[in-house]
Amino acid sequence: MRSDKVRNMIVCAMFAALTAVLAQIEVPLPIVPISGQTLAVGLTATIIGSRLGAVAMVLYACMGAIGLPVFAEAKGGIQILVGPTGGYIFGFIVTAFVTGWVLEKTKFTLPWALVANTIGMIITLTMGAVQLKYVLDMTWTQALASGVTPFIVVGLMKAFLASWLGVTVRHRLVQAKLLPNQSKNNQSPAA
Repeated sequence: MRSDKVRNMIVCAMFAALTAVLAQIEVPLPIVPISGQTLAVGLTATIIGSRLGAVAMVLYACMGAIGLPVFAEAKGGIQILVGPTGGYIFGFIVTAFVTGWVLEKTKFTLPWALVANTIGMIITLTMGAVQLKYVLDMTWTQALASGVTPFIVVGLMKAFLASWLGVTVRHRLVQAKLLPNQSKNNQSPAA
């Protein structure tokens, strides 16, 4: 039992670190850059599920909150969380939980992972746009135009990539008995 807790702590730390690394891959845009953070969130939830995925994202947010340069553009600090882009980071926690939960209640297959990751993308973009609106005192139209619309196409591409890679990696880790099978319906990624 204790070894499971230690393993879970290590897994969460690894996925928080993966998110920090992928956050540094970015395409700059005027208000909100496109980064690899959301890809990491989708991979995390698809591979390790709802509970551990959400914990990994809480850990990621906490690492940034104390000043570690883990957010996009190697930024850190509480000011990022309460600033214009903080809603996206808070959204990562909800996204990881919901994405993993959908997969746990259905199947860890590519089609279901794509559904789950698309729902996750919508959650992240919605939470990001809400905070963007209030922090920058924007109208809803402005917040959606700058915080959602530019990210839809690339978000769908990242959702597909997270789904495909995540299901493949997860399936191999389950086969190797490094991860438990959390799905209600045990299916291979091709199903």
